[in-house]
Amino acid sequence: MQYTITPIAFVKNNRKDVEDDNWGSVISIIELSDEIDDSALQGISEFSHLDIIFYFDRVADDKIQYGARHPRNNKEYPKVGIFAQRGKNRPNKLGLTTVELLEHKGRTLKVRGLDAIDGTPIIDIKPVMKEFLPKGEVRQPAWSVSLMERYWD
Repeated sequence: MQYTITPIAFVKNNRKDVEDDNWGSVISIIELSDEIDDSALQGISEFSHLDIIFYFDRVADDKIQYGARHPRNNKEYPKVGIFAQRGKNRPNKLGLTTVELLEHKGRTLKVRGLDAIDGTPIIDIKPVMKEFLPKGEVRQPAWSVSLMERYWD
């Protein structure tokens, strides 16, 4: 079974190349596609954060990972399955990031902390609501903490 998904928006920012770290200060503009009515964003400015679902459109099909690998190809990290990490080389090439909403004007959103490069297609935008956040303690392995040390710098 196959599905067709049409981007609802595109990213505009100064990050032109795929990089692993330093996404925290990146400011991005998300501009709705012409087919989407700007009223789709009505009320969004009442939220402080948004979940952005995007498509890693520049990942070549032959680079997709279907099994286990060392995150960032770093042998110091354990070999773990693609679904136990957040790498871009995923079977469906989908990314998900929670961003801070800085501004909403008409058809555009200005956000901080979107780890997607300029021109990336946006698949969906959802407001972050406390009730959808994890209940209780969030657990993760030590290697993932090490991997993320400079990600948001």
